[in-house]
Amino acid sequence: MNPLELTGRARSHLREVDASGIALHTDAVRPFDRLCTAAGAAGFELKAVSTFRDFDRQLSIWNAKFTGQKPLLDAGGQEVDARRLSPMQRVDVILLWSALPGASRHHWGTDLDLIDAGALAAGHRVRLTADEFAAGGPFGPLSDWLQDNAARFGFFRPFRGVLSGVQAEPWHFSFAPVAEPARRALTRDVLRTALESAPLEGKREVMGRLDELHAHYVAAIDWP
Repeated sequence: MNPLELTGRARSHLREVDASGIALHTDAVRPFDRLCTAAGAAGFELKAVSTFRDFDRQLSIWNAKFTGQKPLLDAGGQEVDARRLSPMQRVDVILLWSALPGASRHHWGTDLDLIDAGALAAGHRVRLTADEFAAGGPFGPLSDWLQDNAARFGFFRPFRGVLSGVQAEPWHFSFAPVAEPARRALTRDVLRTALESAPLEGKREVMGRLDELHAHYVAAIDWP
């Protein structure tokens, strides 16, 4: 992938999967189809609720959280009042759950947030929270099945709450054969270039700590 593709500012590496706008890296489409087929045979209706996300969308998420227009969550998933935090503290809290624009793995088209659509009760609004994927949660059985089977198709969980600064996200899976080269290619300089002209809230704080933030939230993942 080139720098524009790595940072979500191009779509030339993608293929539309269906009419809903779901898009994946061209090399991840067939492996994901095979994963869906295997999941279906096991009784699950595997659905990706988030795949590719471009730079501008990630920027809007970041800015809305920084300004308090979207909820900020602490490491335990509890809402935090952004007004009570310094700009530096806001950066740290946002990064627990959301990537910097230009640094999201969703830019690559390799990463998906997965649910079992067949397990949804009427009126249930998917929140992508740990309790939904735990034992007793609607997606608990799927989570266990993916833990045992996703690697056969090249997918793994990059955020398990061990090495990465990002909190554990049991719904988030990554296609390793493409994502790992992309992770290595997304250097601090590539990210810095993408952010330099962006209207990023908290930009002074982010740019002043970019080496540290890149090392902790981009370079560090939980390996397969």
